[in-house]
Amino acid sequence: MIYHAYSQSPKSIRSKLKLKGLDADALEESESIEIWDWYTSQLGLKSEEKIAVQSLKVADLSIQFSRDYMRRSMGGVLQVSDNTSALARFNDEKAWVEYVLTRVIPSTKSNQSVLIRGIMKSVHSEWAYKQHEGSHDGIVDFKLEEEGRTTRDFMRIRSMRDVHFDREWHELKVGENFEVTLAK
Repeated sequence: MIYHAYSQSPKSIRSKLKLKGLDADALEESESIEIWDWYTSQLGLKSEEKIAVQSLKVADLSIQFSRDYMRRSMGGVLQVSDNTSALARFNDEKAWVEYVLTRVIPSTKSNQSVLIRGIMKSVHSEWAYKQHEGSHDGIVDFKLEEEGRTTRDFMRIRSMRDVHFDREWHELKVGENFEVTLAK
């Protein structure tokens, strides 16, 4: 598994894994998980992590992508990107979308990997969302409902290629250790 950490530091990811009873150091040592640091460069700092992106500018990312990412064999690997909307802060929207459509999506498919990408709602243009949605095999929506002091989390599959699915909103239950399950 590869975790692309955009919205929090790799240290934070490791501490959350520890809360779940997992030894992040051992998982990284055995290469069962890789945590890629996309976060530190957003702070204008140089990352000390083993795998890090030093610039979020598409021109730099394209070079690093071709040099490092495309040379790796990652067949069948699950990849999770927590908030790829961070790239839009450092790039023209068209350049950001083109990077995803011409580098990220094709490489994921050629590596036969599964990529789950988080994109923030109401941040980008309608054009950007349509481009992303059209290039992915599935779209899953999450929402938070607030009533007074009570909040409830929900999810639904909006679209999924080549499979039957339920479009209903389903309530989620978040446990104390951050484990998420469907509410009964």
